[in-house]
Amino acid sequence: MAKIKTADTIEFPAFDATKAADQFRAFAEKGVEQSKEVYAKMKDGAEEAQKAIETSFETAKSAGSEVSLAMISALRANTEAGFAHVEKLIGAGSLAEVVELQSAFFRAQAEKFADQAKDMQAVATKAAEQVSAPVKTAFDKAMQEIKAA
Repeated sequence: MAKIKTADTIEFPAFDATKAADQFRAFAEKGVEQSKEVYAKMKDGAEEAQKAIETSFETAKSAGSEVSLAMISALRANTEAGFAHVEKLIGAGSLAEVVELQSAFFRAQAEKFADQAKDMQAVATKAAEQVSAPVKTAFDKAMQEIKAA
């Protein structure tokens, strides 16, 4: 015959509440520590991003000044050429001379506009590179840190 177990003969393993509390405390402390590390990394990343954006804005300001100065210089040169051309037209003695002056002026202006467009493109390209450099550097650094993690 099989032995029948009663409530008096059943044994339950002893539950040690202090071990469970210690394990829970260790788990919670580890979670807090990891949270602090993640927060510190996020804070550092945000500060670096802010610095990069501030640097970009300062660079954009100076680059915008360079572009504006280049445009003002081109406008001044074109205005002076226009006034000089009008003076020549006033001094022209015949219709043939006016046509010749006008043709020469348009040819010279077309060449000047092409040169000015090249100069403007170079200044604008340089400005765009200067403005984007800090953000690109910060992005590259962040990607390197992500790859390292």
